[in-house]
Amino acid sequence: MDQNVFDDPRITAVGLLVEAHAGLSARFAAQFEEHGLSPVEFEVLTRLARSPGNQLRMTDLAAQTSLSTSGVTRVVDRMERDGLLCRRACPSDRRSSYAVVTAAGMQRLDQTLPGHLRIIEQWFTGQLAPEELRAVLDGLRRVRDAVHPGATAGSTEPPPTDVAHS
Repeated sequence: MDQNVFDDPRITAVGLLVEAHAGLSARFAAQFEEHGLSPVEFEVLTRLARSPGNQLRMTDLAAQTSLSTSGVTRVVDRMERDGLLCRRACPSDRRSSYAVVTAAGMQRLDQTLPGHLRIIEQWFTGQLAPEELRAVLDGLRRVRDAVHPGATAGSTEPPPTDVAHS
């Protein structure tokens, strides 16, 4: 095989993305652990908190996190036992339910976010000039939308009007 194929910028781009992700993920995981959260629990809380009504249908949460529906069910079960989330029945579809952040979940997220944002600033966004960051965000959104079209499922729908918040 031609040695030059390994110098292909496509391989370099993916390799750098994977290395950057691994480095950031290790820093994030240590900080999440200080607050009693796993990386996936933090992701679930964040996705719910950023969604209308602080809730998503379980199927949309699975699509956004790239977890299987059974994987989301296990995570939500654990987080519900810990008081961070609750489930609500979907009024328009008896087969669906919503995962909803509780007040305790929002409090845990509020405690975790300042340190998380410091890590992001120090090791990611702070490494880039504003125009570089805009370009990176634009590029990452295009790639994300191409490889993971369900990544924003349910995040733009208005919350059901008859579902109260905890």
